[in-house]
Amino acid sequence: MARYADVIVNISREELDKSFQYRIPDELQEAVTLGTKVEFPFSTRAKVSGYVVGLSDEPKIEEARIKDLIGLAKRSVTATDRMMALAGWMKDAYGCTYNQALKTVLPAKSAVRKGKTRVAAADLPSEEERAAYVPAPLNTLQKKAVRDFLEERNTGNRPCLLFGVTGSGKTEVYMELIRLCIESGRQAILLIPEISLTRQNLHRFFLRFGERVGVLNSRQSEGEKYETVRKAAAGELDLVIGPRSALFVPFPQLGLIIIDEEHEHSYKSDLTPRYRAGEVARKLCELSGASLVLGSATPSLDSFSRAESGEYRLLRLPERAVSGAQLPAVSVVDLRQELADGNKSVFSRLLSEKIEERLARKEQVMLFLNRRGYAGFVSCRSCGKPLTCPHCSISLTYHRDGKLRCHYCGYSAPFPNACPSCGSPYVAAFGTGTQKVETIVKKAFPGARVLRMDADTTAGKAGHSRILDAFDRDEADILVGTQMIVKGHDFPRVTLVGVLAADLSLYAPEYDAAERTFELLTQASGRAGRGNLPGEVVIQTYMPEHYAVEAASRQDYEGFYREEIAFRRLMHYPPAGGLLIAAVSGNDAAGCEKKAKALREVIEDTFLEEAPVVTGPAEGVEIKRKDVYRQQLMIRHPDAGVLRKIRAYAAHLLGETVQFELQ
Repeated sequence: MARYADVIVNISREELDKSFQYRIPDELQEAVTLGTKVEFPFSTRAKVSGYVVGLSDEPKIEEARIKDLIGLAKRSVTATDRMMALAGWMKDAYGCTYNQALKTVLPAKSAVRKGKTRVAAADLPSEEERAAYVPAPLNTLQKKAVRDFLEERNTGNRPCLLFGVTGSGKTEVYMELIRLCIESGRQAILLIPEISLTRQNLHRFFLRFGERVGVLNSRQSEGEKYETVRKAAAGELDLVIGPRSALFVPFPQLGLIIIDEEHEHSYKSDLTPRYRAGEVARKLCELSGASLVLGSATPSLDSFSRAESGEYRLLRLPERAVSGAQLPAVSVVDLRQELADGNKSVFSRLLSEKIEERLARKEQVMLFLNRRGYAGFVSCRSCGKPLTCPHCSISLTYHRDGKLRCHYCGYSAPFPNACPSCGSPYVAAFGTGTQKVETIVKKAFPGARVLRMDADTTAGKAGHSRILDAFDRDEADILVGTQMIVKGHDFPRVTLVGVLAADLSLYAPEYDAAERTFELLTQASGRAGRGNLPGEVVIQTYMPEHYAVEAASRQDYEGFYREEIAFRRLMHYPPAGGLLIAAVSGNDAAGCEKKAKALREVIEDTFLEEAPVVTGPAEGVEIKRKDVYRQQLMIRHPDAGVLRKIRAYAAHLLGETVQFELQ
C-alpha cells in the first residue's frame, strides 16, 4: 500500500507556509517518520528540503500528480513529535510561519566534520578536584524548597518560582533537583543568561555531574552545537546548560527545566518568532510531562503575579546560604547634594572613602556603571527629575532636531531652557562611558589594579571568562563594568559595590523602566559580601526618593512589587493588561510612516467594538536598520485574545512587512 508524506517546504515565505503531499518510495518507508527532514522536487527546482508534518495512506489530490520523495536530508536533526507540536504552538502564539518556528526549535543543523569535534564547554575539573569534591549539604531552607518542589511535582505539577535573596544558594537547590531528575532516569535543561556562561559558573556542575553535561552558547560553531544536540538526542547527556536556545535540545525523556535569573530580558528573542523562553518552557513541560522551576532574587512582575494568583507554586529562600553572611549594608548618596556642595566628580565623597578603605585592606571593589537607557535621556541635575510624556508616563527622548519625543505616542516638545519642575537651568543629557570611568579610577587611585568589562573588552570567544577569571584569581583590585558584571557572579573577596549612576535606567523610554532599574540595583548590591567578609554598597543617584531606588537599597522586592503593580494597573500595562507592539518596515521613511498610520486606522475601524487603545506611530522618530525603516504601533487591551486577533489580521494585510511582539 502506498504511503504519503505531508511536507512543509524549508523556506520562510508566508505563501509557502503550508504542506504539500509526496509519495514515500518503498526504500524510505521505515525511515520517514513525523519530523524527518527530507529532500523532494518542488516547482522548477530539482531538489529542496523540508520537514514531514503529516503521514497518510490516502492521496489528497489525483494520484498521477503526486511526486516521490527523493531521500533523507543528510546530516540533519530530526524533529520529534514533541518539537513538531511545540513549533505548531509557537506559530499560533507568536504569529510566525511554521517554518520560522521549526527553524527555532531545531537550531543545530550542521554536523561536525570527522576529526574536528571538540568540547565546547568550560575546562573540565582536574582529577584532584573531583577527588576532593563533596557536595555542600543543603541548609534547612534549601531542604524545604526541595520538599515543596517534590510535593508540587507529585500533585499539580504547577511551575515553581524559587524566590531567593542574592547569595541564598539557589544554585545548590538547582543541583539537588537535577540530581533527583537524573536518578529518576530523565534529563534536565538549565537555562542561564548568556553572560553567565563562564568557567566559574559551569565548573561546579561538571564537578557534580561529570562529563555527561553539555553546554550550548552563541560563541560555539554550528558543528559544536550540533554535536551537543546529537549527544542529547542519543541519550549520552543528562544535563544541558545554555541560554534560551538550549531550551530546544531534543532530550528523549525530558524531566526538568530550570530557568535561572528568570527576570533577565535575554530570555526574550528579538528575532521572529519573538518568543519568551518562560512561556515556551511552560508549553514544552506540558508536552513532556516535565517540571518547570523559575529562579530569581528579583522575579519578573509577570512571574510573581502568577505566584500570587496561585498559577505558580512559590518557593522561598529569604536568607543567605553562607553561615553568618548578611545582606550588605547599603548607603544611598544624593548626587544633587554632591553637586550643590561643589563635588563634580564621578565619585561621591563617601564612595571615594570606601574605595580607599578596601584598597588598604586588600579587598576587592566592583564599580557598576548603569548605562542602560542613557542614550537620549534628559533630566534636571538640580532636582533629578526626568522629562516625561504627559500621556504615557514614559521618558522623552532627545532628537537631533532639538525636540523631545515620546516613542510610544509621538508627543513632542521643544528642548526646555529650564527644568519644568524646579526652574533650574541645569537640564542636560548624560554621557559617561566605562572607558572614561576606568581612566578616572586609575587617576584617582593610582596604586590600584583595574580591570574593565564591557562590550569592547569582552570581544572574542573567551572574552568574558578571561576578565572574570582574572578578577577571581585576585589579579585586580577594582572591576569596572556595565550590567554584565552584576549577572550572578560570585566573588568572595568583593566587599564593596559602587553604583555610579543608579537611576539612568529609570529614564529609558519603556513602561518597565522601574522594574529593570530595581533588578539591576538589587543584583548589583548582591555581589557584595557573599563570603565571610561583610559587604557594603554605595548607590549614587539623582532620584533617591524613587520607589525603585528605595526598595533596592532595602533589598525589598515585595515592597517594590506593590508599588510597581499599582502603576501597571493604573496604566493597563503588562501584566495588568496586554500590549502588542507592531513594527512596520519599509524602504523609505515617508512610505513606512504612511503605512503605519494606515494600519492604525484600519485596526481602530475593524475592531471598533473591542476598543483597543492604539498609539503611534511616533512622528519624527525614524528607526533605520540595515537600510530598512521601522515605525511602531503600541496596541493595548486587557484581553490578550483580542490582541492575537489584531495581530493575525494585521499580518494578513501586510505580510512580512510587519513584525509583532505580544507582551
